[in-house]
Amino acid sequence: MRGGGLYALGFAITFIVLELGSVVEDAKQFSLVLDGQVFEFVLNFIIDSFKNTLNALIWPVYFVQLMPPWGLIALCAGFMAFPKYLKKPIDDWLFDEEKG
Repeated sequence: MRGGGLYALGFAITFIVLELGSVVEDAKQFSLVLDGQVFEFVLNFIIDSFKNTLNALIWPVYFVQLMPPWGLIALCAGFMAFPKYLKKPIDDWLFDEEKG
């Protein structure tokens, strides 16, 4: 079976949320572009995206820290329930055109 599980879904959601926050922060720094500091603006964006990728890779840590010990219990339950209840509907939705 192809695709990721709960970890991959958590990574994708975390990365999107972090990138959206980064874009908002970068919009506040857009004055750098107007001041002729395009290189610094682009470099900051690349560095932020790299940091967001690394932070998204460790999303379970943030989830567990959110509400100990219930975060760990919910994470374990999610890892057990995801393949049983959610993986097939998500795969069907994502790979619908490959079945026909």
